[in-house]
Amino acid sequence: MSKYSICLDIGGTKVLGAIFDEDLKIVHRIKKKTKASEGFKNVEETIITVVRELLSGYGIDISQVEAISAGAPGAINSDSGIVLFSPNLPWRNYEIRKAIEDVFGIPFYIGNDVNLGVLGEWKYGCAKGLTHVVGLFVGTGLGAGLILDGKLYTGNDYKGAEIGHMVLNIEGPTCNCGQRGCLEAFSSKTGMMDYIRLQVKHGRSSVMEKYIPDGVFKSKEMRAAYEAGDAIMTEAIDRSCLYLAVASGILVNTFSPEMIVFGGGVMEAMGDIMLEKIVSKVGTYCWPSIRDTVKFSVAGLGDDSILYGALALIVDRKK
Repeated sequence: MSKYSICLDIGGTKVLGAIFDEDLKIVHRIKKKTKASEGFKNVEETIITVVRELLSGYGIDISQVEAISAGAPGAINSDSGIVLFSPNLPWRNYEIRKAIEDVFGIPFYIGNDVNLGVLGEWKYGCAKGLTHVVGLFVGTGLGAGLILDGKLYTGNDYKGAEIGHMVLNIEGPTCNCGQRGCLEAFSSKTGMMDYIRLQVKHGRSSVMEKYIPDGVFKSKEMRAAYEAGDAIMTEAIDRSCLYLAVASGILVNTFSPEMIVFGGGVMEAMGDIMLEKIVSKVGTYCWPSIRDTVKFSVAGLGDDSILYGALALIVDRKK
């Protein structure tokens, strides 16, 4: 009888993999870099390598694994296992389920990464037992997920819950999606870096200057700059939190959730600071009578939220 599940968090720069035992605990994990710019085959081969190294590293055979499951960015048909579109991976209408199942001969499931992150928190984390949950995951970009009436909501054609591209200021900064003033353009690491870059261009000084040539900074670098009292980094964080509060107020009024969960790398590094800033402002942007029934929390599973959401796909399919 199969005792293990393999779960993956697939991104544009890395694949994180973990083995779960029959008690739903992680017993082994690895991470490998991807080179998404080199094409879909490179990412596919990285996934296969991660699975094989998980098996050999923990000393088990594929016959002992019930299924493989993964979260990845983009619009994903979780029923057919086809990636319709991914912004950070070279996949368009890509039949990833067939590709992986052909190699390993066991079921493979896949869903949008942030949808699975919220699903993981709902099934096993801070939102366990609730019925209506909104999740905002802040990282390089900004993704979201919805649990409505006790079910994961994915919308028409699996393209729902793109809350990161909610336009909050039509004259705001340009977002990677092409619109102006999206939540992501203000509150993600990319949005914060653009703000820092603009301030430096205007002649101001920041300890974050040295990270600008390398692209998006690491969350630990952001934390260190904030704790050192860097004015521009502090402004970028305050700006991020303000727009997260505005968006949260809109979501409170729209869905009346029991909880809004904040996850992702930024919140894992800065959650104790940012959550307080968000909660202190959110009441300004929603009805008090609804706000009073909503809890706000940092993701309880941290960086493992998506892995646990992938596990939930396996458990749900088994049931």
